[in-house]
Amino acid sequence: MTVDASAPATGWRRAFVFPNPVNDYAARSTAGLVIVLAVAAIAVNQWWLYAVLAAGFALRVAGGPRYSPFGRLAVHVIVPQVWKKEKLVAGPPKRFAQAVGLAFSGTALILSLTGLGLAAQIVTGALVVAAFLEFAFGLCLGCVAFGYLQKAGIIPSTVCVDCAR
Repeated sequence: MTVDASAPATGWRRAFVFPNPVNDYAARSTAGLVIVLAVAAIAVNQWWLYAVLAAGFALRVAGGPRYSPFGRLAVHVIVPQVWKKEKLVAGPPKRFAQAVGLAFSGTALILSLTGLGLAAQIVTGALVVAAFLEFAFGLCLGCVAFGYLQKAGIIPSTVCVDCAR
């Protein structure tokens, strides 16, 4: 079964729609909030902070800013009050980047739960680097990877028609 990415979501699928396009400044703001939480997780090195970090990524993968406290704060407070501008970018690469963040933060959580706190801190440190590049420079490493995967045919062009151009 193939899914037409351009077709409007219906039924339960509507609950898991990721916005497209996305305001890049909201994504950058969310990355800044992720940095703060991730640095706290590294400093405290407690499993529950890694769990909060992973849960945030899971919520953003599920529905963008709709379910994520960081996403809502970025969209409804930080962008209108601080950035006061909009730059629309494709949503699918941003969702992919959130999924990569979920993989990293989920790995850190598992490492922490299994007593490998230093490894969890290192994985989270890599996440901080990626989030910093997004926040400070607008360089989304997950989006770059998405582009390469789409060019290689691993991610179909139908997932993001604008990205395939």
